[in-house]
Amino acid sequence: MIFKLLMVMAFFDSAPAFAEQTAATLFAAQDTPSNQETMPIGSYAKGCAAGLVELPETGPTWQAMRLSRHRNFGQPVTIAFIQDLSAFAATQRGWNGLYVGDIGNPRGGPMDSGHASHQIGLDVDIWQLPAKRLTLSESERESLSSIPVRSADQLSVTANWTAQNREIMKTAALDPRVDRIFVAAAVKIEMCRTAKPSDKKWLQKVRPEAGHDTHFHVRLKCPKGSRLCQTQVPNVSELSKGGSGCDDTLMWWVSEAYLHPERFPKPENPEPLPPPKKHPRQFVMADLPEQCTAVLASE
Repeated sequence: MIFKLLMVMAFFDSAPAFAEQTAATLFAAQDTPSNQETMPIGSYAKGCAAGLVELPETGPTWQAMRLSRHRNFGQPVTIAFIQDLSAFAATQRGWNGLYVGDIGNPRGGPMDSGHASHQIGLDVDIWQLPAKRLTLSESERESLSSIPVRSADQLSVTANWTAQNREIMKTAALDPRVDRIFVAAAVKIEMCRTAKPSDKKWLQKVRPEAGHDTHFHVRLKCPKGSRLCQTQVPNVSELSKGGSGCDDTLMWWVSEAYLHPERFPKPENPEPLPPPKKHPRQFVMADLPEQCTAVLASE
């Protein structure tokens, strides 16, 4: 706690040593949520969060994993969603609930490892591993790993993908609080393949994204009245196509061009690449909404 206070004081005194500290370092040093009205501030990948709530480490139908990361903090709506979805998961054969991965830092903000998003308390990672035992010790939560539900070549799902995984994800997608769900491309393809034509619209919320072979990432909408929260803007294809997202554009994610771009000849006169964007772990406080300064300073 003393170290945290020294860091914050140094930042607000504009000490040269901390003027160059990243926002990720400053937010990772916070042990507790801010003593403020609950509010997501900014966007999912550039923001912070006031007045977050801690997901209890263990509940009747969930366990928070990787406790050493101290990332089991979210908006009240996020904690309620996790509790509701885990209760449904507990009704599925072979599941007693959910193993819950990262939500966010106690005050949100950029993380010092891993995610680019998860900054405003509205993102949560749900493990694909069935939560058969909800009595895991702290050390077991550090050593146990989830399971991949897509093949190593990224083209198909594995035997770990079951009807129960699908039903849990479908229930999440049908929840009106949810904006979108990120999964491995092979999972979305399989869900599109097996869905009935009359039961596909909810699949629009399910989006392929790299790095999601052992968990699915749920992103909630900005809660009503969250005046400082920036809702995610749909991309061009979402606006033009609508529907379930089960179209030919989905197969690009398992194409040779995407999976093995090195096998394709480079153009003789390539267009110059735009300058690389700053990664959230490189953000300084000036990159975040101005209200994040007060979040960091709050008792």
